[in-house]
Amino acid sequence: MLKIVSPIILSINWKHYVNLFDWQQLLVQVSEKIGVVLLLTLLMLICRRLGKTIINHFFKRYREKYQNTVTEKRIKTFHTLTMNILVYCLWFFWIYSVLSAIGVPVGTLIASAGVFSLAIGLGAQGFVTDIVSGFFILLEKQIEVGEYVQINAIRGTISSVGLRTTQIVADDGTLTFIPNRTITTISNMSRNNMTAMIQVAILPETPIDKVIQIINQINAKEIKNYPDIIGQPKVIGTVNLPNGKLVVQVNITTKNGAQYQISHDFLAKYLSELNKNGITLPSSPVVMPGNSPK
Repeated sequence: MLKIVSPIILSINWKHYVNLFDWQQLLVQVSEKIGVVLLLTLLMLICRRLGKTIINHFFKRYREKYQNTVTEKRIKTFHTLTMNILVYCLWFFWIYSVLSAIGVPVGTLIASAGVFSLAIGLGAQGFVTDIVSGFFILLEKQIEVGEYVQINAIRGTISSVGLRTTQIVADDGTLTFIPNRTITTISNMSRNNMTAMIQVAILPETPIDKVIQIINQINAKEIKNYPDIIGQPKVIGTVNLPNGKLVVQVNITTKNGAQYQISHDFLAKYLSELNKNGITLPSSPVVMPGNSPK
């Protein structure tokens, strides 16, 4: 048989448990904790703004002093790294202060963390590897902010180098975050002069001597209009590609970053002049814009 509990008894029990709490004191304590957390948050935001202002002012002076030099890229790299370290430190102290303010025994938790040290060590293994790898990348000056590189299979411009991740903006604008521990190969295309390799596809019956003569004429005429070209273009001559195509290859040494535009410009000039001279060419010329000179 079901027992019917009187609503009056339920009401009395509920009021009994409610009266066990000192709601006024509890409200005061909660208000104090919230006030402390808000104060700590405001203090962190002020320190963050002040710290960023000081760091920006400090690095701005040196960037203006070493403008348009290799040192400027190094300064940009340490600028972003210092910003990251500032943010990490502020977040750590904010979390520690908030936990202490609300009564969480942070010291006891840290002291007893040895029980979970193995699990924490395994979980943080990748994080530690990222930091160690990032440290050596910075120490060995492998890459700098603003340099054009290829990391693993990703090619683009370095936007940020941190102790944990490296950010790279691809040619299509995609921003990729690469954990430093996964970086196995770095091809830096911003340190040395580059070679624009221009390959003009030809047919077996094409008059090669005439093609080379026209190319030399264009080079002599146009090279003075491109200050990024270093030295004289080198006409390699006829090259048989692995896919069976025949090409006339021209190598032009340029400053890093200029090889792409020069490749496109000179290929267009070559094709235009060859067509004007009635030389029949295949419909698919091959362009290989950038390789480091040997």
